[in-house]
Amino acid sequence: MSAGMRRFSDRLRGIHAATIVPMTPDFAIDEAQLAAHLASVASTPGINGLLVNGHAGENFVLSLAEKRRVVELARRHAPKDCLIVSGVNHESSLEAVREAAALEQAGADGLLVFPPNSWALGHADDCVIEHHRRIRDATTVPLMLYAAPVGAGAMAYAPPLLTRLVADPRFVAVKEGSWEVAAYEQNLRLIGKLRPDFVVLGSGDEHLLTSYLIGSAGSQVSLACVVPELVVDLWVAAEAGDWERSRAAHEKLYPLAVAIYRDPPGGRATVRLKACLKLLGRLPCDSARPPQPAATRGELQALEQALRVAGVL
Repeated sequence: MSAGMRRFSDRLRGIHAATIVPMTPDFAIDEAQLAAHLASVASTPGINGLLVNGHAGENFVLSLAEKRRVVELARRHAPKDCLIVSGVNHESSLEAVREAAALEQAGADGLLVFPPNSWALGHADDCVIEHHRRIRDATTVPLMLYAAPVGAGAMAYAPPLLTRLVADPRFVAVKEGSWEVAAYEQNLRLIGKLRPDFVVLGSGDEHLLTSYLIGSAGSQVSLACVVPELVVDLWVAAEAGDWERSRAAHEKLYPLAVAIYRDPPGGRATVRLKACLKLLGRLPCDSARPPQPAATRGELQALEQALRVAGVL
């Protein structure tokens, strides 16, 4: 691993917040609110970096120009020492290559390659390898894999395919979002045997405590864009082996994680994240791009109650 790759890997340790993209009522990006959101989250003590253009950032409904602008604003408004990782998500490998090169040029320190949503219906393993290879060959920054939830069909990489992906030295880390403890541990152990230097970020927001107990270098999670201090508290306590304090932090976080992420479909999480930020007075408009409808009354009630349990409302 090169010195640059090693520095990137070292900086991945700890908590990284996956951020949202504020919209105006007519669904345009609200750049002023986005800048404020990025600056506020990134300046929280213990937040070591940001994941922008992730699922929480509605990467599948933003144009390339918009994604590039998100990276530029993150680079401008986050602290200078904040690690900026941008997601790359496109159904076409050719467009994903364009996107990856543009986001690197815009200032991303690293890129996280998301599996195209169509892969949930099935894919050939060689197709997955080719997609990642093309992005690798078009970029120079460190690259990350995404381990999708086990409920996302074939988007979740089986061990033989994960083995092939991890073998590429340009990929140095994985956002491990299997969202199921047995699959998480299986992937953690497999990767540890293949490449002990490969960074595994346990990023299932509903089971962070369990991931930290089993083993994790940190997390890239959208829960940290709503309650960054609480997620940092959980991580710091777990790192210190203070499991009583960790459990106390988990008890505050768990109802909120359930209210945001538990009920399908997965795309509702972004709507609920934005609703939380509006309830907390940090966002004037919680619109998400169509076709996602606004949060329902039931969702808002559950989120408000969970925010109160967390002690932030």
